[in-house]
Amino acid sequence: MAPMGIRLSPLGVAVFCLLGLGVIYHLYAGVISSRIAAFTSKRTVNLRDLLALSVEAAVQGGREVKRVREEDKLEEKTKGKTKEGASEKLTQGDLNSHRKMYYLIKNTYPYVQVNSEEHDETNNELGVWNRDIPADILKSVEGGRDVPADSITIWIDPLDATQEYTENLLKYVTTMVCVAVDGKPVIGVIHKPFTGYTAWALVGHGSNMKPRTTYNMNPPKVIVSRSHAGKVKGFIEEAFGNTTVILPAGGAGYKVLALLDPLDEDIEKADVYIHVTFIKKWDICAGNALLTALGGHMTTLKGEEIDYSGAAGNREGLLASVKVDHQDLVAKLPAWDSSDKH
Repeated sequence: MAPMGIRLSPLGVAVFCLLGLGVIYHLYAGVISSRIAAFTSKRTVNLRDLLALSVEAAVQGGREVKRVREEDKLEEKTKGKTKEGASEKLTQGDLNSHRKMYYLIKNTYPYVQVNSEEHDETNNELGVWNRDIPADILKSVEGGRDVPADSITIWIDPLDATQEYTENLLKYVTTMVCVAVDGKPVIGVIHKPFTGYTAWALVGHGSNMKPRTTYNMNPPKVIVSRSHAGKVKGFIEEAFGNTTVILPAGGAGYKVLALLDPLDEDIEKADVYIHVTFIKKWDICAGNALLTALGGHMTTLKGEEIDYSGAAGNREGLLASVKVDHQDLVAKLPAWDSSDKH
């Protein structure tokens, strides 16, 4: 019997039944999907485990970067232009490192968001983390803490300083992993493949790095990108004076290490790191975490914290320092023309 006493043909009855089944299906599917969402939202990840995994991912990626360079099998391509107009290089080292790093993390924690500078359509690497935690991390980080999986965003740079990599300026090359929780950087790993040097930090728990004992602010030595050292020169001299030493260098990871007290002798020393144009978060997140763990700061040029959730780009420039009055540095910076944000 059809509703309200209306007689239906056999075809009408069939249609009516199908409509009823559709309503039931959607109600049931809604219940199931809400339960799945509730289940996944309860997943947690231990930050000490994630730090150890990040170190292993950076090291494995670094092995590929080094191997490709030593075998001279770069297969160099240009994937576009940077905001400064320089060619943006892509090599087999970038891609091989991406596969190792991305899939090692994703296979271990498939429900965690992972953002990489590179992308490829190859099959999934089969590697899974062996859950070994290095002795220096065990010594410095007692237990770590669990955080909700859906609060985590991981940023990986499989090969920072690709331009320098193609030029054989290998001291600038790093692989990097950063873990942000609710947009705040809490784990940073910067690995130098050609020396085997790895810097790591877990904010609030420990690091294998430390600041230098002294920094000179009268005037500071400022490290900047090789790609736009000329453009930033006037900006820096207006802030700190015409005698300011400007140190051009490749790779955002290298520039952060230059602010610290690394054991790696090929890293030059700087007092402040400034970048005035567009930059991606996988370039800077790991360094931000390292500086934060050591009491330092990495902010926009206006002194605002950088949010490491959402879009990959930071258009507000950056200022990085440690063991100095960061807000005093911000106050010295000249007005910044928004047209430079690209």
